[in-house]
Amino acid sequence: MSNTQSLRTPVASRQRLRAVRPDDVVPVPDFLPPGATWMPAPGHALPARAGQPPMVGYLVLVPADQAPPAATAAERIVEAVDAVRDDPIRIDPERRTAGVEGRPLDLTYLEFELLAHLVAHPHRVHTRDQLVTTVWGYGHVGDGRTVDVHIARLRRKLGPVHRSGIVTVRRVGYKYAPVSTS
Repeated sequence: MSNTQSLRTPVASRQRLRAVRPDDVVPVPDFLPPGATWMPAPGHALPARAGQPPMVGYLVLVPADQAPPAATAAERIVEAVDAVRDDPIRIDPERRTAGVEGRPLDLTYLEFELLAHLVAHPHRVHTRDQLVTTVWGYGHVGDGRTVDVHIARLRRKLGPVHRSGIVTVRRVGYKYAPVSTS
């Protein structure tokens, strides 16, 4: 039996991963469940920590019958309540609504997408190119100035207190840093 065949259970894969030395090169498929496929993850899709090198990772596609169970409704409510409690800007992706301290915002489709993306990743710096790719899509023909214009419109709509929540990172792009109102 080959080494790969012996790693077909998730537990065996985890145990094997711990046994790999840091300088070893091991094929990614050796750690996947049967039927799963993988591809390199785009750099901006991975979490980044300040002062740390960017992460390298993979997106793993697992057949639906082997996927981990989805979060229960109660878990989703707890996560939503925790997020709402800390941030005066509220995003409801299902209803496609946004508000600041209870005041609804009148946003265009792209303004909503941009704000929802920034709020979903607080304190993470996004380059203009990453925002164009993520919010507008790969087929968009435009430049970083398009992002600048939409950010300016968002700041106006957020109002004088919360406009500073969208922070310009010079020569890089933008990040969202929640403004504390206390």
